Amino acid sequence: MFNWRKVTGWLLLVLSTAAIAEQYNLGKPASEKVIAGWDIDVRPDGLGLPKGSGSVEEGEALYDQKCANCHGSFGEGEGRWPKLAGGEDTLRDERPEKTVGSYWPYASTLWDYIHRAMPFNAPQSLATDEVYAITAYVLNLNELVDGEFVLTQDNLATIEMPNKNGFYVDNRPDVANPRCMKNCKDPESIKVIATIAGITPTDHFKHDGNDGVAYQESAVGVTATPEVVKTYQNACKMCHDTGLNDAPKTGDVAAWQKRLNQGKPAIYNNALKGINGMPAKGGRTDLSDEMVKSIVDYMLELSE
Repeated sequence: MFNWRKVTGWLLLVLSTAAIAEQYNLGKPASEKVIAGWDIDVRPDGLGLPKGSGSVEEGEALYDQKCANCHGSFGEGEGRWPKLAGGEDTLRDERPEKTVGSYWPYASTLWDYIHRAMPFNAPQSLATDEVYAITAYVLNLNELVDGEFVLTQDNLATIEMPNKNGFYVDNRPDVANPRCMKNCKDPESIKVIATIAGITPTDHFKHDGNDGVAYQESAVGVTATPEVVKTYQNACKMCHDTGLNDAPKTGDVAAWQKRLNQGKPAIYNNALKGINGMPAKGGRTDLSDEMVKSIVDYMLELSE
């Protein structure tokens, strides 16, 4: 799971860069806080896990709020988003289902990925105990722990994953893939002609120097407050920028006009109570009714 050669090379690069910076009086030494922000990896034996805990019961509520929109209520996956549960005994099939239960070798990998990259629209926004709880619930969905289980930094490494022996170093001579540095294509000749909407980041942002909230240039001039914009980006952007689950895309005038024909109160009601598979408040039950309405107003303003 870890390439120590790469890690060692990275450390040497950091040390040499630090030496150059010191010689030419550039920058400043990294503080413990800065280092801690980068030092978030977790090893299979649990080394690197912070202190914390979370139960399956707590994780179920958090999962429904922050994960189910993409991964399904029971880890079955929604649309093109990956499944988290199931897939037992499918790894030899033509189309294996690579889920946490069928494929992942270590529970630490699950904790690390949730902590590092989830939720998709707001990575690293989860508190440590929330990561433990969601990890515990996903393990429970795969029947690897029972419903009373409480995950902590002390017991995570004791969980044995079904595919723990499925990963090994393949040292056969015909699997080496040396780099080819000859006849390389000129980078300037490569043009990006298409991107996956909402997945490949192509938007340009500018930042307000006071609160750090990112604004899309296309949204300059809207009347929404920074808090509304930030909440939209964290809670709604993933579906309404991509059309996931048939959500009306922000900026699609025709799609929103159809809804405006029903009256704005009807749009508010749908957003608050849920419609066509979208849960109430988009799954963010922590948001106030007024905030949800303000986000609707923001989307409508961008879709005029």
